[in-house]
Amino acid sequence: MRRRMILMLLAYVVCALPAQAEVRLKDITAIRGLRDNQLVGYGLIVGLTGTGDSLRNAPFTDQAMQSMLDHVGVNVRGASLRARNVAGVMVTADLPAGAARGSRVDITVSAIGDATSLQGGTLIMTPLQGADGEIHAVAQGAIAISGFASQGQAEILTQGVPTVGRIANGAIVEKEVPDNFGTARSFMLDLKNPDFKTAIRVADAINAYSVHNYHMKSAFESDNHAVAVTIPAGVGPVRYMSEIGDLPVQPDMTARVVVDERTGTIVIGQDVTISTVAVTHGNLTVRVTEQPKVSQPNAKSKGQTVVVPDTMIDAMQDGGRLAILHGVNLQSLVRGLNQIGLKPVDIIAILQAIKTAGALQADLVVQ
Repeated sequence: MRRRMILMLLAYVVCALPAQAEVRLKDITAIRGLRDNQLVGYGLIVGLTGTGDSLRNAPFTDQAMQSMLDHVGVNVRGASLRARNVAGVMVTADLPAGAARGSRVDITVSAIGDATSLQGGTLIMTPLQGADGEIHAVAQGAIAISGFASQGQAEILTQGVPTVGRIANGAIVEKEVPDNFGTARSFMLDLKNPDFKTAIRVADAINAYSVHNYHMKSAFESDNHAVAVTIPAGVGPVRYMSEIGDLPVQPDMTARVVVDERTGTIVIGQDVTISTVAVTHGNLTVRVTEQPKVSQPNAKSKGQTVVVPDTMIDAMQDGGRLAILHGVNLQSLVRGLNQIGLKPVDIIAILQAIKTAGALQADLVVQ
């Protein structure tokens, strides 16, 4: 009952919203070429309290530690190291578009050996490379993790993931990724959710603004993915993008239903409709019960005590109720499914069957 009330309330709230809500242009578009760049590097975490890699099982940590000590003037070549307060890690980061030299970015540290926890460790200076093979940042600092692991002789307690952590502002940018946006006289706006109508509305909104302020049209829809923008004379690209970035636009989207069979999650878009269709749903339940019995022979007989199996099988099929779903919009669809009183798994099965029958006028995405 409580789940049904929540679903009905959710359907009411969704259907009470306006059919189309205006959003800012910069929230649904991105400038082509201005993107993040992924960085990666291998480093060492030191200062652990016996929770690091066992060097016998992680030879890469042993080699990296010897190289690091050689670099600082300590010769340990040929020595058998047994330290458990060092761990080999992979360091990843996203270099934001336009990040200047000397700026800082966050990094993620992940153990790759058999370390049990990175709690209290410090990352030694680690160069981070991009896809071009160049070093764009250097990372170092104390790691912070959200989980912990404690163990005794008979029990182990683990919460979260103690072998993954983050270092806020842990990397310093050493090499910028060049871009020509500051001197460009035109650029492309890519739609985050491609749609023909959305592209036209974005171009119309930009043209209405540019005609009113600069007496010219400056945008043209290239396709359903992008809009070409020409910067008017007398204004720079940064200023012009800041001006048009707050323009209100009503984005359009394809009718779509997304279901996740693992978690029973169902997300139905605003414009999803179904044709008139009759649905019946019934469940067949088969119960198998084992009740073994002991067969005890008479006292004077030469028989043996044995266990005799006793199996009971019951089959029960719930009466499938027939319901007619003639959903004109999202509210009618959700109300019709709730009236049958189905669980999310059953609703997913019905949606798949309705799509197969051709009555679901939307894209069905099964994850």
